[in-house]
Amino acid sequence: MIENIDTINIASQIHRTYSTESLQVNKRMQRYVIFSLILNFFIIILNVNNKNFKYFKNIYINMKTFYNISIYLSLVVIAILVTNGITTNLFTNNVFAQIQQNQMQLQQQGQSQQTNNQTPLILHDPSSLQGSFFTMDNMAFSHQIASVNGIQMHYVIGGHGDPIVLLHGWPQTWYAWHNVMPALAKNYTVIAPDLRGLGDSSKPSSGYDAKTTAEDIYQLVSQLGFNKIFLVGHDIGALPAYAYAAVHPNNVSKLVLMELTFPGYTPPSIPGNPGRWWVAFHQVPDMPETLVQGKEREYLTYFFKGLAYNPFAITQSDIDEFVSHYSAPGGMRAGFEYYKALPQDAKEIKELASSSKLPMPVLALSGDIYPILGGDLPGSSTFNSIQNLSLATNLHGIIVPLSGHWIPEEQPMFVTKQLNNFFGQNNTTTTNTK
Repeated sequence: MIENIDTINIASQIHRTYSTESLQVNKRMQRYVIFSLILNFFIIILNVNNKNFKYFKNIYINMKTFYNISIYLSLVVIAILVTNGITTNLFTNNVFAQIQQNQMQLQQQGQSQQTNNQTPLILHDPSSLQGSFFTMDNMAFSHQIASVNGIQMHYVIGGHGDPIVLLHGWPQTWYAWHNVMPALAKNYTVIAPDLRGLGDSSKPSSGYDAKTTAEDIYQLVSQLGFNKIFLVGHDIGALPAYAYAAVHPNNVSKLVLMELTFPGYTPPSIPGNPGRWWVAFHQVPDMPETLVQGKEREYLTYFFKGLAYNPFAITQSDIDEFVSHYSAPGGMRAGFEYYKALPQDAKEIKELASSSKLPMPVLALSGDIYPILGGDLPGSSTFNSIQNLSLATNLHGIIVPLSGHWIPEEQPMFVTKQLNNFFGQNNTTTTNTK
């Protein structure tokens, strides 16, 4: 805003200087006009009484000549005065009009920059998102809508380079990746969709199994013109990520699966661990929607805080963002549909694995500490379930230190480093590290 103030001060100074000089010129011309008028008045008197002033005949002749000249000069002076006044007004008006226009442009730019420095909350009208741009950590992204597999899918895209597709989990949206997207976008084209039924994507009554949701993503990637991608899935987003890679192995260079115990695998019981009670609860027809209606914030906050090693990693504004979508009509129902589809997912995974294992390198990332599950859990249920179900031939496992379930939010720098390392190197061994 300092630039605006300086510009106005300069304009004011120009106006004062120009007006002062014009005023001085005007005063000199005004004195000349007054003198001319007096002289003209005197000559008129002489002209009227020239018979009585024969003695001044020669003076009269000379003055009459001067009189004619002064008439023309007076007219010229008057024209100059009028023109000068008009020009002064036009000049100053134009200056201030230009200054005002520049000031408005600067204010608009300032407002745009303030807006772009923040990640905007997502609207519930998908059509209003189409093509809108924003920035996160000075990296540009845009909201887009695509018609895929019979639904309207909202996604965010930005960056440049080889494509990375990020699939979020429950109860989240594309926004789950907002802490890692800017860093990844420096070297990759980042694509973060809202899964079927979630966020700003449309909410059909069916199609929440792994193979159908994988087809959603495959059609989206095909529309964008990519034949080969890096694919990342977190929580329930790991289900379509696996199915995508299993059905289209030639289209996935490398696969990262985070924080999902794949259906069909039952982890060993741990004393004092209450287990993931919500998995069965969410599969009960109609009951979860009824019980949590009007209490969406309290219910979802329980998971955001209880499954995090650092309960402050997901901020209140983050929770507001997610709750705004899941408390919208059909939001919670669509989320529960993913849990109701788990038995079908188990069958599909078994069928896909029986035909062939994933040929590409696979990285399994798991959290370490889950307060509502009793704290520090041994091993990695993600790695163990993939290995036990024989889903991949080239599997790597890493347990993310000081993190709970929400790995991209709790340890974004660590996740970004691991993804960059994994996508940028050759991977040939099966390991599980902590």
